[in-house]
Amino acid sequence: MGLATGVIVARPPVNESYQYPSQRSRPTLLEGHIPIAPPPGIPVWDIDPYADEILLAPEEHYAELRNRGALVYIPRYAVLASGRYRETREIFSDWKRFVSSRGVGLTDFKHAEPWRAPSLILEVDPPYHDKTRRVLVRALSARALESLKETLQRTAEKLIDELLEQGTFDAVPELAEFYPTTVFPAAVGLQEIDTRRLVDYGAMTFNALGPDNALRRQSLAKAAEVVPWITEQCRRQRLRSGGFGAVIYAAADSGEITEEEAGMLVRSLLSAGIDTTITGLGNAVWCLAQNPDSFQQLRADPSLARAAFDETLRLTSPVHTFCRTASCDTQVGEHAIPHDAKILCVLGAANLDPEHWTAPARFDLMRKNRDHLAFGVGTHACVGQAVSKIEAEAVLGAIARKVSSIELAATPIWRPGNAIHALESLPVTFRCA
Repeated sequence: MGLATGVIVARPPVNESYQYPSQRSRPTLLEGHIPIAPPPGIPVWDIDPYADEILLAPEEHYAELRNRGALVYIPRYAVLASGRYRETREIFSDWKRFVSSRGVGLTDFKHAEPWRAPSLILEVDPPYHDKTRRVLVRALSARALESLKETLQRTAEKLIDELLEQGTFDAVPELAEFYPTTVFPAAVGLQEIDTRRLVDYGAMTFNALGPDNALRRQSLAKAAEVVPWITEQCRRQRLRSGGFGAVIYAAADSGEITEEEAGMLVRSLLSAGIDTTITGLGNAVWCLAQNPDSFQQLRADPSLARAAFDETLRLTSPVHTFCRTASCDTQVGEHAIPHDAKILCVLGAANLDPEHWTAPARFDLMRKNRDHLAFGVGTHACVGQAVSKIEAEAVLGAIARKVSSIELAATPIWRPGNAIHALESLPVTFRCA
């Protein structure tokens, strides 16, 4: 399948009778996006949620989105946005009314070719999704993950020892990127591991979910180099036996899926299983540096490592926005939603909703937060979240046992992303316990 650029195309206005708040808010569309007019009773908010200043510091935007209503119409993209917890959870989890198979970004796969073949786990719906998900669940079984724990722990301990020797370092490339791209591709069975290409592939996968902005264009400019490399590494002949990839290809041997589908599922593991873990780990170190009392609480009880990661996911929402498409005329709460409407499910806003969370801006290791939306919910809940959590548990547990304090060595720098809220740079100093 060739690469689709998703360029802006000339279209008639969404609704000639509707007066847009300003000329700049008239729809800016991707090829294949089906615009809708603002449904009755839904407030209009003349804003670009993909503007760099919002992506870099989204908390005020999240609060305003929730304040304006359960659903808001964004005229710039002719879409709806949901930022309150209850409604976002309903939309995000109901795959029958709000499908993923038409793309989890702004591009509508029903009307335009995506930039690469759709993910067989993120961008399909049941019953097809059930088939592919079963294969991944088998590959990532509890037994497989248990056998991986010793390697993850040993690698984490060695890495933290090395970083303690350095003292001051950038936690994004040297910890958050280095660890997942070392352990996870190896567990999949990759023989050639290229950190830069793996990180770039994740960036293009998630930035492609947004509009035709500079972030999307810059990421997809690397596709001609990175996509063939990723595709080659996911072929059966390139994988070592005994890894997650081998289990996936065994399903092709049994006729459960095709050889081509097996390769695509391995690819999905690499895109979804690396980038979000990188982001979550970097954000976790940032949270602990910003909250020294919580870090000392973690040091006193390293078994809180998983709780620290979950609270990081809730507070910082590494995946801040995913889309759904209405498959029928339907309703959420008091609001009618028309067939074909794209809905921005703003997970970052929902995970900070004070109607659902007590003191949502506080980093609290004792919070009961298993129902956060950072890993999705329902049929499309992240199948690899258990891997991400045991990786984070290994790293944060090693930090808790070996590091006495985490201090910011310079101002952290956030990276704008169309779907990911991640740090670009996090200079810190680790002091030995």
